[in-house]
Amino acid sequence: MIRPLLLAASSLALIAAADPGKPPLTELTAASGAPLDPATEKLRFDTADLAFEIFPDREAIAGVATLNFTATAPTDRLVIDLDRNLPVSAIAIDGQALARTAWSNPEGRLTITLPRPVAANGKVSAKISYAGTPHVAIRAPWDGGFVWSQTPGGQPWVATAVQGSGCDLFWPCVDYPTYEPDSITMHITVPKGLKAPANGKLLGVDALADGRSRWNWRVTDPTNYGISLTVAPYEQISGTYQSQFGNTIPMFYWYLPGEAEQAKGLFAEFAPTLDFFESVIGPYPFGDEKVGVVETPHLGMEHQTINAYGNGYKKAAEGFDWLFQHEFAHEWFANQLTAANWDDFWLHESFGAYMQPLYGRWREGDGRYTAMMLKQRETIANKFPITSGEPRAAEDVYKPESGPAGDIYVKGSWMLHTLRNTIGDDKFFEATRRLVYGRPDPRPGNFEPRFSSTAEFRQIIDQVTGKDYDWFFDVYLSEAALPDLVQTRTGDTLALEWKAPNGKPFPLPVEVSVDGKVQAVAMTGGRGTVTVPAGAHVVIDPMSRILMQSDSIDAMQAFQAKARTQ
Repeated sequence: MIRPLLLAASSLALIAAADPGKPPLTELTAASGAPLDPATEKLRFDTADLAFEIFPDREAIAGVATLNFTATAPTDRLVIDLDRNLPVSAIAIDGQALARTAWSNPEGRLTITLPRPVAANGKVSAKISYAGTPHVAIRAPWDGGFVWSQTPGGQPWVATAVQGSGCDLFWPCVDYPTYEPDSITMHITVPKGLKAPANGKLLGVDALADGRSRWNWRVTDPTNYGISLTVAPYEQISGTYQSQFGNTIPMFYWYLPGEAEQAKGLFAEFAPTLDFFESVIGPYPFGDEKVGVVETPHLGMEHQTINAYGNGYKKAAEGFDWLFQHEFAHEWFANQLTAANWDDFWLHESFGAYMQPLYGRWREGDGRYTAMMLKQRETIANKFPITSGEPRAAEDVYKPESGPAGDIYVKGSWMLHTLRNTIGDDKFFEATRRLVYGRPDPRPGNFEPRFSSTAEFRQIIDQVTGKDYDWFFDVYLSEAALPDLVQTRTGDTLALEWKAPNGKPFPLPVEVSVDGKVQAVAMTGGRGTVTVPAGAHVVIDPMSRILMQSDSIDAMQAFQAKARTQ
């Protein structure tokens, strides 16, 4: 997902026709990643077959979902998340239709009493028929829901973006990060003249007798919130990418009519962006399916193999489309690597945000990289720690009044910048590959999508460096305030001392320029000294390698906050 503070960058010209925020959600449905029901913990989600029909004229959907589970312990219930605004009309368990009294859904958790208990290692299949008016996003993509819009030509333009509230806004699922099925097959029926690009590989398009069409897709190992619906009279541009790892990857971009030249310009960015990621991080994770991007009436979202793009083909000094690049980064940092709990959301967004300056560096060198990093630095809020150490729902992370919100992007990006400059490129990128792929030598076919956590990343850093970096993460992840470098000048000696929040140790080395000559200060025990001749010009951290407290940035942010209230 993109950062909330960047809403002003959106070029959206169209607004959903339905009332934003309606129909309202229960508290349970609105919270993605809420604690699991004990019955759900007894299930493994194997596969799903999802059939949708989209009715743009009345802003409604109908669905039939066949969900297949394996019981990890004996159970007599299925508990599945589904917005109660989509009433269930029928349920069959292993082909046996249930009486209406066998299920209920008062708060957005569909509870089904099974006709017979399922033993451990037993299989159970639930076919669920439902329909209704889905929740409309207030401010997609940050508030989850449907976007019902129109193209400039007046045709339907529909999209979903549900990361914040979860998959249960339009299909029955287990709305928790680790409950991803092995595969999902999708069948999307749309009115005449419309197309429905979606996740994974296209199995075929069925032309129906009345002019409608049914689009059939299959995606493997999908993130639940990454499943999406997009419908419009799209046109398509396609090509292939020859990976340095030997495989050929199909590429597709679906765009609105009348935008062919702009679409070609964006599509031209696909291959060099792949070059960067495959060179610096590793193989594109879903090369056997596709690289896919679709134009949407909201800004963007990392929908696996069908990333949403709504940046209006903006031009930027960096020479590339940051929105396209950011969402594409999430194929590695969200879809291949997925946080096991939303408290570790920074694993998606910090790495996703850091990839833009790194791409600028890869394209143009250190000057562009530094400029982009300094721009990010101005927006770090430092109100709450990046992680709490406790399980959290996605919306709790994004609330600026109680969670880190935008800091999981920019503060996390700067933490990674400081880490890379501390341990060096080789160790940093080896650790990143281990995090993403679970191994240091990824090749197509030798890895699978995986879940990870802050704790594992910390272990990886210690393993790769052979050192203990708990002090580093204890300050940058677990504290809201930044470390402060206190300077004291006595005669020809400049004393430096780190003052970290709550007196925590912070022995981070510092570079100091004295009359243009840069020297490294070890800062053992958080302290160090530099000899400074009388009249010498001193610059601390001359290459801006360290995330630390800044009086000037604090003053600027205070000034801006005051101006907003006047």
